[in-house]
Amino acid sequence: MNFDDFLKYTSKVKNIPLPAEASQFKMSPPFRLKLQEMQKDKMKHAKTAGVMALFYPDLQHQTKLVLILRKTYKGVHSAQIGFPGGKLELLDESIEHAALRETYEEVGVPIEDIKVLKKLTQVYIPPSNFYVHPFLGITHKTPKFIKQDEEVEDIVEVTLSDFLNDANVITESVSTSYNKKVEVPAFNLNNHIVWGATAMMLSEVKDLLKQLW
Repeated sequence: MNFDDFLKYTSKVKNIPLPAEASQFKMSPPFRLKLQEMQKDKMKHAKTAGVMALFYPDLQHQTKLVLILRKTYKGVHSAQIGFPGGKLELLDESIEHAALRETYEEVGVPIEDIKVLKKLTQVYIPPSNFYVHPFLGITHKTPKFIKQDEEVEDIVEVTLSDFLNDANVITESVSTSYNKKVEVPAFNLNNHIVWGATAMMLSEVKDLLKQLW
């Protein structure tokens, strides 16, 4: 979709109710509710993070969404696809600011270039004990991405048409920190399998956008 057309549609997004958990649940791993029940006490002391679902025009003025491939490391989110973003720090004035700051640090898009359109529904991540708050944002400029080499392996640019294409919603067998192999709902985007909390947040973004046209 041409980015100017995308902007016309998203100008109405503030007045659209969030699909919320009903949308997220469609992409929820089957073991998720059990994990949350097991971690009721830990959830009371969960950390907080903010992430950005950032849409932008490419050089042909077509609409794209930026995701990141995280580095391989000894952690629960090693080598996974996610949104740019990160945990709330003491210097952050709000969780929205944390999402903007981390987006700049991880992919190089200046804070002042991003317009936040809407706060989306938070997601709890059992393995890392985080509440993640996603935001829907746009930048009118074609970004000159600069990846944070310490944390980001690659920047993944997804076309809006691929993101909205229901054919890219699949079922995949994945390895988890709790089970060797589990069948989960996932997105296949640019030949990357996106599942778990990121897929749940993407599902809400997708359903929200589809209400606009």
